[in-house]
Amino acid sequence: MLINKSVLVRVAPFIFYIAIMALSGLLADFGIDVRWTYTIRAGGTAWLLLYFRKYYIELVWPPSLSLNTIFLSVLMGLLVFLLWINLDQPWMIIGKASSFDPRTAGGELNYLMVALRLAGAALVVPVMEELFWRSFIMRWIDRPDFSALSPVNISTKALFISSILFASEHGYWFAGLIAGLAYGLLYIRTQNLWAPVIAHAVTNGVLGVWVLYTGHWNYW
Repeated sequence: MLINKSVLVRVAPFIFYIAIMALSGLLADFGIDVRWTYTIRAGGTAWLLLYFRKYYIELVWPPSLSLNTIFLSVLMGLLVFLLWINLDQPWMIIGKASSFDPRTAGGELNYLMVALRLAGAALVVPVMEELFWRSFIMRWIDRPDFSALSPVNISTKALFISSILFASEHGYWFAGLIAGLAYGLLYIRTQNLWAPVIAHAVTNGVLGVWVLYTGHWNYW
């Protein structure tokens, strides 16, 4: 059975990202420093997004966003960030939370590693995940021909199922669930995928700066 190309171009970047992350976990078990594999993970994902960019009709550039929508997106991103760093009770965490520590053996920050991590988290991941989770999965749950479904017609069932699945890929699963619901509702309300992309980028960007300032590497 052939995979529809509209599905493939939204799934491939996500699968690549997850595959490299899984491979990094395996290599780490052998005592290998896998921090630099993030460059491959984020860089390869970015390349795939650029390669398939003509198929992402929901991300036509420039985005037709009103100032009110941009403000709402930024506000939502900040709210999710605040919730993310506070929803940290033991029952809200699955397994051992991932940790990315960009410091050298001497305790100094590796600024190239920091820059690559921030760029990947704030610029690449939001586009990749919103294309996969909100534009594809959330609409596909309601209609296999997902591209023909307007965001405003997405059901509550699809919103919750996609958000639960989104939560399952995060160690901080409860915060991930809240984030999935927030980004999903933003997509439905604005009918523009750039809105959750911006919100997601703000969340990840501010979280990255906060992690660097506080040293809470377990959030990275």
